[in-house]
Amino acid sequence: MKQIDGGITAVPGIRAAGLHAGIKAAEAKDVALIVTDAPATAAGVFTKNSVTAAPVLVCREHLSDGRAQAVIVNSGNANACTGEVGMANARKMAAATAEQLDIDANLVLVSSTGVIGQQLPMDKIEGGIQAAASALSSEGGADAAEAIMTTDTHPKSVAIEIEIGDTPVRIGGIAKGSGMIAPNMATMLSYLTTDARINAEILQAALNRVADDTYNLLTVDTDRSTNDTVLILATGHADNAEIVTANTEDYETFCEGLQFVCTELVKMLARDGEGATKLVEVIVKHAKNRDDAEKAARAVAESPLVKTAVFANDANWGRIMMAIGKSGAEFDPYQVDVWLADYRLVKNGMDAGYDEDKATALFAEDPVRITIDLRAGDTEITMWTCDYSYDYIRINADYRT
Repeated sequence: MKQIDGGITAVPGIRAAGLHAGIKAAEAKDVALIVTDAPATAAGVFTKNSVTAAPVLVCREHLSDGRAQAVIVNSGNANACTGEVGMANARKMAAATAEQLDIDANLVLVSSTGVIGQQLPMDKIEGGIQAAASALSSEGGADAAEAIMTTDTHPKSVAIEIEIGDTPVRIGGIAKGSGMIAPNMATMLSYLTTDARINAEILQAALNRVADDTYNLLTVDTDRSTNDTVLILATGHADNAEIVTANTEDYETFCEGLQFVCTELVKMLARDGEGATKLVEVIVKHAKNRDDAEKAARAVAESPLVKTAVFANDANWGRIMMAIGKSGAEFDPYQVDVWLADYRLVKNGMDAGYDEDKATALFAEDPVRITIDLRAGDTEITMWTCDYSYDYIRINADYRT
């Protein structure tokens, strides 16, 4: 496996564009278009919030046959809580994109992100779609990554090349997300591309599996968005033997590559959380089962008291013990060890006799790695989050103003 440049457009058969259509103020890019040169195998995972944005509903419909050829995205407006007009506008986005590309509208997937409860400015969006279709490029991945941002401070993009059998296969990805992140698939937008030959059912299985171990273990502020979407397009341009079943060596190799790409994107998202100064990795080891491992990790990763202590470089390990204690996971408190990086703070549920100055210095590092050994079983997971700084309040208080 090697990392390469180009993000989503590092993959053969993918073109993209990102530009300013006037949805956002100033000259910030706000429309992105991703296109495959022929109908591609496609899969997606979406928010489980019962308040679901119109573009998510349209995406689910259009993915029913496992095929897609384009993804159109706008930022600056979520098209959520917008009723029948919002649904009609999401369909208009697909239709306008299809017209520009001369393809079936059912092959167009739609995403929106931004402020909830406002109708889309369709004149600006349709103009942006026309301009984006004219600007498509095999080097346009960076522009697309920028155009999907909202409160992000920088775009997120990664690409790799792996070998399936003896065949080079590429996987690329972009993502956006800075706040309203506590996925149950997915709380952010992410678009993945690959030239692997893989059928739709297996592609969906791979995405589900990887999402559970990456996007669904990401949290910034416990709030699950109305627009969460992760999509993957597989062009089939690689010469690998088509992957048609799970639990084969080729399938596992593909999943490992996809896992790497999504993990890197998740780390970028957590590090760029609203007001964040540090990436925080919470590792829970020896949990009784997966459910308990996630409960414990999430309780620590989402605790405002833990996150503010990390911001202050305060080795207040009692907050970590409090959080895992309220999580509902089964364990013996007097069996628990807590480590900061490779330095033990807690031994058998009590003060390990650590040096405060050394612990403070470790909390000042980025990333901050907190490891919790529950000594209750054999399951281990990693969850990604960030600290809470003063700027988190400022950013969200000023979001619309």
